[in-house]
Amino acid sequence: MREVTQGDIRAAARVLAQHPACARAGLMAAMLQEADHADRYRKVFGRVHPRLGNGTLMAAALARARARPAPRLSERDGLECLVLVVHAVLAWRVERAQMR
Repeated sequence: MREVTQGDIRAAARVLAQHPACARAGLMAAMLQEADHADRYRKVFGRVHPRLGNGTLMAAALARARARPAPRLSERDGLECLVLVVHAVLAWRVERAQMR
């Protein structure tokens, strides 16, 4: 997966906010895997993945996004989604570092 930016985090949180809380952790894990897969595809074939994009978390999130506004940071649900994304990215990075 490519470098994670603030935009990636917001895009992933926006997708999570569109789903029930019980489904969010699994969905977040899937988006991380999809971003990683797309990045590997990009490196091997020299072009973006046709469905998952360029290997960023944002591209993986946008492939799942519905046309709804982003969660508000002033609302509990929006904050919980942002926290879930940050924790998932941190855990993903730690897991990858241990594999090396």
